[in-house]
Amino acid sequence: MSEIILTPRAAKRINEIMGGEPPGSLLRISVNGGGCSGFSYSFDIARDRQDQDIAIERDGATVVVDPVSVQYMAGSTIDFVNDLIGQSFKIENPLATASCGCGTSFSL
Repeated sequence: MSEIILTPRAAKRINEIMGGEPPGSLLRISVNGGGCSGFSYSFDIARDRQDQDIAIERDGATVVVDPVSVQYMAGSTIDFVNDLIGQSFKIENPLATASCGCGTSFSL
């Protein structure tokens, strides 16, 4: 299975967000059914880390992904962008055959 990559920009933003959260908090990214293209990404602050979670770490930032979601994200790059539309996490997913304009929904 291909590795999921966290960019330095994403790690920096995650560290900023987690600085305001209770100790031990993590960013959890999951893939859910639904959204305008079939699947959607969910970003949540979690305090629990399950034994089977996959942890992606960079520069002190940690993201956890459950084993089912990681199948849909193999080879992805998690980035943080600040553009004219606004600031957001962006996932470049090589498995996605299409995505919507909002960038949080995709199809396989």
